[in-house]
Amino acid sequence: TIERACERHLGPWAGLRAALWPDQGADQHRAELAQTLAAADPRDFACVALTGEGACVGFAEAALRSDYVNGCETSPVVFLEGIFVAEPYRRSGIARLLCRAVEAWGHVRGCSEFASDAAIDNAASHALHRALGFVETERVVFFRKAVGAAEAGDA
Repeated sequence: TIERACERHLGPWAGLRAALWPDQGADQHRAELAQTLAAADPRDFACVALTGEGACVGFAEAALRSDYVNGCETSPVVFLEGIFVAEPYRRSGIARLLCRAVEAWGHVRGCSEFASDAAIDNAASHALHRALGFVETERVVFFRKAVGAAEAGDA
């Protein structure tokens, strides 16, 4: 079953998020998710996948983006911020169901495009996106330089 994520899903949802984004622990994810749910921003959406017994085994998070989204021609765009399905439940159609829920949410809000991104070296994510019907639009490498970090001979 796919349900819109809510407060009762916080614990397992945060655990799944920590598996996808391990730079933060489940407690940090839970606090962030609680703030997101409390804010009730209509431009954010999250859904969870539940087994018949009610165990949370996957999630998808999305947002409406009105700024430029690489590879898209319209605005707003429904943007898949993250998707994750627990290992034993992968390759069973859950990610497809989660994406359908996100896509339907975006369609109701006037979106005609559904976008996402993945790290350039994340081949598994690329394969998942293709399997879900996404088409690669471009590849980008971002750069940064600290402002005010003058080279030795520039003065």
